[in-house]
Amino acid sequence: MQEGKRQKQVAGLLHEVLSSTFQKLGLTMMDGGMISIASVKLTPDLFEAKVFISMLNIKDPASAMKKIGDRSWEIKKELVSQVRHQLRSMPQLHFFVDDTLDYVDKMEVLFKKIKDNGS
Repeated sequence: MQEGKRQKQVAGLLHEVLSSTFQKLGLTMMDGGMISIASVKLTPDLFEAKVFISMLNIKDPASAMKKIGDRSWEIKKELVSQVRHQLRSMPQLHFFVDDTLDYVDKMEVLFKKIKDNGS
């Protein structure tokens, strides 16, 4: 189902504020790698938000996700303080690892194999 206009607006707002919050809390650099907010997807009722986190050169993604989870109350507190005048209620945040880059790499390897075998 396609996202509504309000979903996209709120997701954009959350993405922007979460990115600055991660920088402010020092969560963008971890274990010698970089962390960024890849995207935010909201349910149609705007009560839940899936936050997809992109990790570059992170040796242990599970450990990094645990650190983010441990500080989720701090993230939400900062988020609420910045968007309280724009949203009636704060969506429940759920953090996920964005594996799009891994998928793209895997597909490129497969296409290269196909091309090499076909030639």
